[in-house]
Amino acid sequence: MRKWTQYVGAVLLGGLLSSAWAEPLDLNTADAKALAEVMVGVGPAKAEAIVEYRKAHGPFREVDDLVLIKGIGAETIVKNRDKLTVVSPKP
Repeated sequence: MRKWTQYVGAVLLGGLLSSAWAEPLDLNTADAKALAEVMVGVGPAKAEAIVEYRKAHGPFREVDDLVLIKGIGAETIVKNRDKLTVVSPKP
């Protein structure tokens, strides 16, 4: 039984470390599936709303622009700030 718990612990630790070192997701290029997978408190519908907003209004200038999307507030942005980035679009 000890080997099993060590294995599970190693797998969980590896997952935590890999997610901690993962590159932030670019709001200007991410698709709805990636947004829903990475963001805390954002499911498929809200992720699709982010993509639709970007299509309608152009690229995001900063992560805080997410507050412009109905249903996304400051608390959601705080929870996800370290998971997201905004890369300026090339002219």
